[in-house]
Amino acid sequence: MTETRRCMGSSIAHWAAKTPDNMAIDCPSGQLSYAELDKAATDYARALTGAGFKKGDRICWLGKNSGLYFTLFAAASRAGMVIAPIGWRLAAPEVAYVLKDTQAPLLICEPGFASVAKQAAAEAGTQQILCTEAVDGLQSLADWRDETAPGELSETDSAEGVLQLYTSGTTGNPKGAVLSSDNLFKLRPLVEDHPDHAWIDLKSGDSTLAVMPCAHIAGSGIGPIAMYNGATMMVIPEFTPDAVLDCIDKGLNQFFLVPTALQMLVSVPRAQETDFSKLRSVTYGAAPIPLELLRQCIKTMPNALFCQQYGMTETTGTVCILPPEDHDPEGNERMRGIGIPLPSVELKIVDENHQEVPPGTIGEIATRSGLNMLHYFNNPEKTAETIDADGWLYTGDAAIMDEDGYFYIKDRVKDMIISGGENVYPAEVENAIFGHPQVNEVAVIGIPDPKWGEAVKAVVSPKPGVEEIDAESVIAWARERIAGFKVPKSVDVIAELPRNASGKILRRELRAPYWEGQDRGVN
Repeated sequence: MTETRRCMGSSIAHWAAKTPDNMAIDCPSGQLSYAELDKAATDYARALTGAGFKKGDRICWLGKNSGLYFTLFAAASRAGMVIAPIGWRLAAPEVAYVLKDTQAPLLICEPGFASVAKQAAAEAGTQQILCTEAVDGLQSLADWRDETAPGELSETDSAEGVLQLYTSGTTGNPKGAVLSSDNLFKLRPLVEDHPDHAWIDLKSGDSTLAVMPCAHIAGSGIGPIAMYNGATMMVIPEFTPDAVLDCIDKGLNQFFLVPTALQMLVSVPRAQETDFSKLRSVTYGAAPIPLELLRQCIKTMPNALFCQQYGMTETTGTVCILPPEDHDPEGNERMRGIGIPLPSVELKIVDENHQEVPPGTIGEIATRSGLNMLHYFNNPEKTAETIDADGWLYTGDAAIMDEDGYFYIKDRVKDMIISGGENVYPAEVENAIFGHPQVNEVAVIGIPDPKWGEAVKAVVSPKPGVEEIDAESVIAWARERIAGFKVPKSVDVIAELPRNASGKILRRELRAPYWEGQDRGVN
């Protein structure tokens, strides 16, 4: 049976034949059965080929989570094209960068992002913009579909790209990680059917939740999981505690949230009156779960198994889990870690020469499996820096492995900050602040934050002759140029930034005072 479910398109077709009336998508704009989703995905796929778009073309989406986005994901899968969702929080110049990089001939946006879409598309030279509704002079997607003569759909290759997600870089521009249907589906039978992974426990007719942003692997990646299993995917445009609780009221069985969102969920008064009895599984990632939060969650959601997931965009999400049996409300050493690899996933710790080190030795996590991305789009140099000739992908996370094969992250080799589940790279923030009339040099660091895990802080020095830097104006300057979640929450002013002998700014020296007394250098 599993061989018929090798991509979004074939999985939906499988369940449309087997359980046509089962609900596939439940979102604010309506519900779709598997039979209805199958037809909708085919109609959009035929419109794409009929309009002259070619195999391998990138189709960009600028919007929040929606049933329509996942329908278009399936349509791209059937048409041999690649869906490339763009973070809706991004500023127009950041959107334009992605449009240029993908060389996408088509951008589909939601009405709330029409002006940003038009501004970015004009800068990028994107040929066509469609909107989910006819607004601001843009044609509606449905009208375009209905007016386009349907094209033919040829055989697609599950080894080719189908999803392109943008992950920021330590040295500036984001990179498009290209994931294939094989990345998304090939290991599903191994993981879903493995006796040690019963916490997934998602069957046809069950429900899971798409709540993380679709421009993230945790958002888009839920589509293949739901469709492979014939489950109902409840789709929330963006996280709010009430929206999640509405889904719980409908009988939701499983969801993924970052710890920050979990904290917000269990803290609202409504959660104490909500019936969580149908919820069987809670997965979380981006940070370990604080012990007190785990206790709150177990008290609020007593039937749920808790599982931490570790992964990244380049590994198609999860490669390592801390299983439910290692979650102890009294606390244990393993809860400080990320756990053990998934079936068929290899994980090891290596030194700076990429040689494996003994247990207990700090080094970089490297991983090898069928989950590793194909490449960064049109970026062979960065691809080669990340994945070696033997297929090992270097994560940039500094960790140790214990004698039992459990992994523990200690720091980051790269300078990434994770704030509320969003990845922020200092170089992007620094580039946005450069040019401020009062700022001579800038370094951006992550500092501990009780709500967001880590908060973005800029450390700046003044230009010669400038007596005082206005911190608020630095923050406002950055906000005009980058997404709000990347903007520094605070600014420190010092006379001169510390540098090593070769002139490189020592971010670690700037971070150190804020992380004193912590058992690891990340939150």
